Amino acid sequence: MDLSTLKYIIPSVVYSFVGILILVISFVIIEKIAPENLWKKIVDEENVALSILAAAFMIAVAIIISSAIHE
Repeated sequence: MDLSTLKYIIPSVVYSFVGILILVISFVIIEKIAPENLWKKIVDEENVALSILAAAFMIAVAIIISSAIHE
């Protein structure tokens, strides 16, 4: 691997970690805003509709983060 390859790999890894961190922080914020414990509803009560909603939220935030990074 030469230095020109590392020039592209290192920012990609950093942006990936930043994107994941933003995604987790945004889910925690939504968890705090919601009137009930979403994680408990998803895991313990196996609420499929809420799981789909959480997945859609994560996909939407991931698309926003990826488009912001690649601009």
